[in-house]
Amino acid sequence: MQDTLPRPDLEQLRELARQSAAITQDCNCRSVDSSGWISLPLSLPETQLVDIATLIADPYDEPTFTEYHPDGTRYASPEAPIAPAWYPYNRCNIARCQQCGRHLLRYMEAGGYFVDRRIRALERPELIVDGT
Repeated sequence: MQDTLPRPDLEQLRELARQSAAITQDCNCRSVDSSGWISLPLSLPETQLVDIATLIADPYDEPTFTEYHPDGTRYASPEAPIAPAWYPYNRCNIARCQQCGRHLLRYMEAGGYFVDRRIRALERPELIVDGT
């Protein structure tokens, strides 16, 4: 489906983050801190999220697993940059909560014997960088 979703540029991605930051409505999508990457909580049904865009450049290409942390942040850090060309952002779709309109980044982490749906809030436009 990501090949039919629009692919936002950096400024459009920042605008989605600004829109999310402006939402003050209480919602179960805020029941846990998702300012850094987390597993999709049981309190947030996946059906509550609808994909509206993608950061996947080419669904038929294998993107890098290299992360972008020029300031020493780590994968789950709330301060980690959101760099669309780098892992895990290069495997993400952008979802909108159908109850409050908040935007979340999401992707599926798959390992040898597990699948883990992960999310990160998209509400800090200052973290969105080119990274190239």
